[in-house]
Order: sequence, then C-alpha cells, then structure tokens
Amino acid sequence: MEDQTLSAQTPGATTAPHATSDTAASDATLALILTSLEAEKAEDIVQIDLRGKTSMADHMVVCSGRSTRQVSALSEKLAEVLKVQLGRSCKIEGKGAGDWVLLDAGDVIVHVFRPEVREFYQLEKMWQASPSDPASASAAKV
Repeated sequence: MEDQTLSAQTPGATTAPHATSDTAASDATLALILTSLEAEKAEDIVQIDLRGKTSMADHMVVCSGRSTRQVSALSEKLAEVLKVQLGRSCKIEGKGAGDWVLLDAGDVIVHVFRPEVREFYQLEKMWQASPSDPASASAAKV
C-alpha cells in the first residue's frame, strides 16, 4: 500500500522534512480537523497551506471561539477526535488560559483564539502571501 502511495506522488513535488511523505495523510488530517471544528461551532475557520513556506507543518488552521470556555472546549474536543480516529496525541499549549490554544497535530498546526486575541495577533496575515505573489496565495476561509 505504501509503495502505491509513493508512486502516485507528482515527480518533483516537495514536502516539508517534518511532514510525512504521504501528502494524502496530511490532507486527511486537515479534513478531519476542519470537520471537527465545524461540528463544534468554531467561528471564522481559515486554513493556510504551509507547504513550501516552512518545514514545521503542511497546513495551519486558525479559528475562533466565542469565549475562553469555548476555546478550551474546542481544543479538548479536537485533541480527543484526533486521538480516537487517528491514534495521534497532540501537543497542546495554552489551554489553561483559554485565550489562545495551539494544537500540534504533526502535519497540521491548529490555533484556536478568542476573537479579541486573534485580532491582536493577526496570525493569518503573517502567513498569507503578498498581493504581488498570486501563485502563493494559499489561505482559504472554510
């Protein structure tokens, strides 16, 4: 099965050294994360393709919760879903405060913010492409 996956990759395609060589697995993790966040009523979900920009992950997801309680609940539920469905334990930072929680799911980094904190840090702007480079405009609102 792994040989078939490797042979299906596009010649010359590069992946981040941190990421798995199977972009399908990375994309499946992203899809599971997006589905879970939507089901749990996360707001303003944005996905950013990091491939070719950094080696830390293939994707970044940024979303908001309406309160510190919802931010913490979203991150707890997402970590549980990833553990149950993929057998993957996430590293979680910031859950205690509930203003900004970071989940590291390996190929996908998830940031869950309270709206005011998200506006202050403007993380999406840092990772989005410049307007003069339309080929790398890779953030998409979900």
